[in-house]
Amino acid sequence: VEVKVELSLLDKEKEMEGLSPNGKASPFADCRPNGALGHGSDDDATPLVLYHKPREYVEASVCHVKDLENEQMREVDLGSGRALLIKQRGEFSAIGHKCPHYGAPLVKGVLSKGHVRCPWHGACFNIATGDIEDFPGLDSLPTFQVRVEKDKVIIRANKQALQAQRRSKAMARCSAVINASTGFSHILIIGSGPAGLLCAETLRQEGFTDRIVMCTMDRHPPYDRPKLSKSLESTAEQLRLRSADFLRDHDIELITEKEAVLVDVKSRSVTFEDGLKMDYRKLFIAPGSRPRAMSYKGKDVRNVFHLRTPEDANNIAKLSSNKNAVIVGTSFVGMEVAAALTDKAHSVSVIGIESVPFKQALGEKVGKAVMKLFEANRVKFYMMNEVSEMVGHHGQLKEVVLNSGKVLRADVCVIGAGSVPATGFLKQSGIHMDSKGFITVNKTMQTNVEGVFAGGDAVIFPFPPRNNKKVNIPHWQMAHVHGRVAALGMLGRAADIKTVPFFWSAMFGKTLRYAGYGDGFDDVIIQGDLDELKFVAFYTRSEEVVAVASMNYDPIVSRVAEVLGSGKTIKKRDVDLASMSTSRTGDISWLIDKGS
Repeated sequence: VEVKVELSLLDKEKEMEGLSPNGKASPFADCRPNGALGHGSDDDATPLVLYHKPREYVEASVCHVKDLENEQMREVDLGSGRALLIKQRGEFSAIGHKCPHYGAPLVKGVLSKGHVRCPWHGACFNIATGDIEDFPGLDSLPTFQVRVEKDKVIIRANKQALQAQRRSKAMARCSAVINASTGFSHILIIGSGPAGLLCAETLRQEGFTDRIVMCTMDRHPPYDRPKLSKSLESTAEQLRLRSADFLRDHDIELITEKEAVLVDVKSRSVTFEDGLKMDYRKLFIAPGSRPRAMSYKGKDVRNVFHLRTPEDANNIAKLSSNKNAVIVGTSFVGMEVAAALTDKAHSVSVIGIESVPFKQALGEKVGKAVMKLFEANRVKFYMMNEVSEMVGHHGQLKEVVLNSGKVLRADVCVIGAGSVPATGFLKQSGIHMDSKGFITVNKTMQTNVEGVFAGGDAVIFPFPPRNNKKVNIPHWQMAHVHGRVAALGMLGRAADIKTVPFFWSAMFGKTLRYAGYGDGFDDVIIQGDLDELKFVAFYTRSEEVVAVASMNYDPIVSRVAEVLGSGKTIKKRDVDLASMSTSRTGDISWLIDKGS
C-alpha cells in the first residue's frame, strides 16, 4: 500500500473538495460541520470531529481495478483509517465503513441499488452521497474521492473524516431574533424522543429558518432509550443522542421538565403543568407511552420501578447488587432487564402474563428457545395468575406471594407489563384518538386538525404493506421515520412512509433481530437450530412472508428488509424450497436475486 500525506491543498485540489466520488458537484459541498456527539457505538462515545481544518489528507492505492467485481464491497486501510470501497455498475465509490448508529461493519451489510444497509439494525446509506436514507440513527457517512490510475484504485480522504466515520447533514439557522421568553414558536414539538428530534433536525436540514421549540418531560437532552434496559449502569451523558450544545448551535430550543396538560387547537396553544403557555403555528405531538398501571398493596414504595430514565436504570442496578430481583412482565424491556441483572442480583424471578415470553410477537417455538436461555442463567419463571399479592412495608416492597404459598423475596421490582399511549392531555382537544388513546394520523403524519402532526409510539398510521391499514408500531426505528415524514409534511413536501419496521433485542450477549410487520402471522418456518440459538424464523400470513427474525445469521434480516423494502414479496413456497435446496442454514443466496 502506498501512502501519501498532504498538509495543504493546491487550488485545483480545493476545487475537487466539493466533488462527489463520481466527479459531479456534491450537494453537501457547503456543509457546516458541527462537532456534537451523535449515535455512538456501544464501545465508542467519542464526539464528532471537525474535519475542515486542518486540511490533512491521505491518499492510498487500495487495490487493483479487477480485484472487485460489480456489486462487491471491501473494507480498505488507508493508513490513517479505514473506508468502505464499493463497486456497482462498473463505478467505484468510497464511504465510511462503520454505521454511525452503533458502529456495525457495513462491509457485512447488504448492497443494493445505490445504497448499503446496515447488517445490525437496517439503517441505509446512499453510496454516492453518504446520506442516511433509512433509520435508525441520526448521522450520515463521510464520502471519499476515488479514481483509477494505471489499473489501481486510489482513494483520497480527509484524515479526520476517516477517524470520525460520521457526519451531520448541513442545517439552516433560525433567521429571526427571538427572546427565549417569547410564548410563541413557529413549530412546537412535544416530546424529545427520536420522532421529535428527527422532526426538528429534518426541518433545519430542509432549510426551515423560523423558531423551533422542543418540550419534554425528561430532565436530560435526547438520549438512547433502548439502551436503558441493556446497559443499566449507563449515564444520561453516555446515552445522549445530541448534546445541549448541538441543539443550541442549530437553533433547536429544548425546554426540559415540561409536561403538557392542555392543547387548544382553536387558539393554537399548549399549556404546561407549571402554567407556561406556548402559542404555535404548527404542532408536532410525540409524547411516547407511559407504563401500564398495576395495583398492589403498599403501592407508594421506593424499590419498584418502571424503567423510564437513566436514573431508574442506575437505581435498579444499584439496589439489585447481591439482592433479590423480581421482574413483572415479559415484554422485551422486562426480559432485557432480567438478563442484565443475572450477573448482579442474587436471584432473578420473572412473572409473566404468557406462559412463554414473546409468544405473541415471535411465536411459541422461538419464545421457548429464548426462555431456555434465561433458565440456563438461573432465571425463574412464574405466571401472573399464580400471584396472590405483592406486599410492601415501610415504603419498601418486600415480597411477592404466590397462590401456592411460595414467597418471592423482592429487594427490587421492575414493572415491564406493557405500556399505553401518553395522550391523556389530548382528551378535550378535538384531536382524534381511538378507543385506546392512540392518535390517528394520515400518511403525512397529520391529525384531523390542520397544522397538527403526531408520531412515534402514540400514533396509529396507514401502513402501505398492509393496504394502508391503520397500525401502531412502537419501534425506535419507526419513530425516526415518523419524525422525518412529519417535518416534510409541515413543509408541504408530502413523503410516503417507505420503510420496513426493524427492531432488535440483546440478551446474554446474543442479539435477536426482527424486520417486517408480523401481526396476525399464521405460521412460522424455522431454519437452523433453536436449541443452539442459531436460527432464522420466517413469519407468514396466508402464503406470504410478512416478517423475519434471526439470531447468529447476519445479515439475513437486513437482506429480507431490503427485499420487502423494494416492494417485492417473498412467498411461503420460496422459503420451503430454500429450506430443501440449501444445505447451510442462513444461506441467503436465494434472496439475492429478489432484492437486486
